[in-house]
Amino acid sequence: MVIGILALQGDFIEHSHMLKQIGIKSVEIRLPHEMKKIDGLIIPGGESTTMMKLMHIYNLIEPIKQFAAGKMPVWGTCAGMICLAKDVLNPDSSPMETLGLMDISVERNAFGRQVDSFETNLQIAQLKDGPFPGVFIRAPYIEKTGKGVETLATLPDGRIVAARQGNMLATSFHPELTHDTRIHKYFSALIKTGK
Repeated sequence: MVIGILALQGDFIEHSHMLKQIGIKSVEIRLPHEMKKIDGLIIPGGESTTMMKLMHIYNLIEPIKQFAAGKMPVWGTCAGMICLAKDVLNPDSSPMETLGLMDISVERNAFGRQVDSFETNLQIAQLKDGPFPGVFIRAPYIEKTGKGVETLATLPDGRIVAARQGNMLATSFHPELTHDTRIHKYFSALIKTGK
């Protein structure tokens, strides 16, 4: 198994470290032809508007859409979740273009600025061995989910911070900035089993 990590901008190196810890090979994805050699794709945290612009520049929009349409697993963390969403609330100015792969509406910078970053324990039923340490940095959250979207984690106030729709996974927090590899294992299991 080889997992690709979109490496245009953001914290892609941290994801590769996590995958290495669980014995999974990763490759950095910057060009369309590199998509042909991977079994799953991670779109990391970073700056979503910049990431989308770079995807255009490097002609990655259609290859990523085709990859997802072929039932290949895709996981977006923080800015990556925004890129996956069909609808983005609170864009900086004009409506934001996204990949539109998950039937979710996402609120950008929902918890405030960098200084409002926080950590909290999350109950995720799909993960054994207790709560997961959620690291939220200028994070979005899911305002609304469409048909076929399963909520995986919420904050105590009910805001959705992790969801899955078929082969796609989205987390508004940063598992790659913790020492907990369980969500990376969960994503790799999606690739292995397709379930």
